Amino acid sequence: MADINVTLNPDLLPNLLSDDGEGMKKLVESVLNQVLEAQMVEHLGADRHERSSDRTGYRNGYRERQLMTRVGTLILRVPQTRDGHFSTDLFRRYQRSEQALVLALMEMVVQGVSTRKVTHITEELCGAQFSKSTVSSLATGLSARVNHWRNRRLAGPYPFLLLDALVIQVRKDDSVVPVAALIATGISEEGQREILGLTLGDSENEASWDDMLRDLKSRGLCGVDLVVSDDHKGLKKAVQRHFQGVRWQRCQVHFLRNILGHAPASQRGSLALALGRLFRADTKEEARTIKNEIFETFEKKAPKSMECLDEGFEESLTILSFPRKYRVRLRSTNSQERLNEEVRRRERVIRIFPNEDSAIRLIGALLSEFHEQWSTGKKYFDMAEYLEWKKQEPLKTPSLLSVVE
Repeated sequence: MADINVTLNPDLLPNLLSDDGEGMKKLVESVLNQVLEAQMVEHLGADRHERSSDRTGYRNGYRERQLMTRVGTLILRVPQTRDGHFSTDLFRRYQRSEQALVLALMEMVVQGVSTRKVTHITEELCGAQFSKSTVSSLATGLSARVNHWRNRRLAGPYPFLLLDALVIQVRKDDSVVPVAALIATGISEEGQREILGLTLGDSENEASWDDMLRDLKSRGLCGVDLVVSDDHKGLKKAVQRHFQGVRWQRCQVHFLRNILGHAPASQRGSLALALGRLFRADTKEEARTIKNEIFETFEKKAPKSMECLDEGFEESLTILSFPRKYRVRLRSTNSQERLNEEVRRRERVIRIFPNEDSAIRLIGALLSEFHEQWSTGKKYFDMAEYLEWKKQEPLKTPSLLSVVE
């Protein structure tokens, strides 16, 4: 799609901070209407009243269409063509996660567990009255779309697999319990990043990870050379069961936090700087030299931190076996942070998901939108160097086996 230039109306800007949210609503409305106009220009090959040999058709007015969002119900002017062939995916792409959020709020209202704030938001978005049958019908339709995406066939192989867990709060019967959203991201041999799977479970439970990996394999996941994750109990055993001999990279960001968490407050600053040097090492030999220097300085000042460092040292530097150009992005699960932030942003509105199905709908709808952007956008990696390296570098190593035996 062509680049879209958006012009902001100066008259709208002073109202952005108004308490009633009307300024933000009008701004979003203005931006999306400009997006629709740009899509029409691209479709026709010419702007309004423009004479061009590239023109493929002519305009035929507008039709209004509503779009429910968290800033209110927007009225958008959708351009029409004389032949009726113009279509836009704006509503489908934008509304999937928005609808999931609104639906979660509606479920809270009909179940009688909503706060005054949530009730007010749903009344603004949907009107004061909606029935359980309306909510059920909306949920069925959205669940079908999300589950179709979750169960799709995977076009492997995926050499790099990143596994992450995000803890959310879900209502079960009369209780509120923590549940982990397990998320799998893969990078294909073509260098494209894709979101491969989502399920709910216990991030420290081997059975939860086992179920997820079994599902991914049944859908076509194969060719995994490296798994990147935090040190979740049970995860490594599940990985070894399904991908024997695969290399495992312990997330350096989580590992750093674990080490510093065991250090006295007075030592954390200097220890963090030293660990930064360690994780920037270019070879295992250089890293071991820096590690010995760290032990000389901190073994008595922060003994528990040194025990933690010693225990996870080798696993945190697995990535040094791979070509340099892939190391920064694969040494941690930080590439997942944008996903986590977007989930958290919506979770702050809901606070507690009314049920597990609601959590799957909202998180799944959001992830499917990211997946579409990633899988059709710019490549995450140029894999040529990796594929050449793979021909010469045996990948079957005891790096994970030694951990789980």
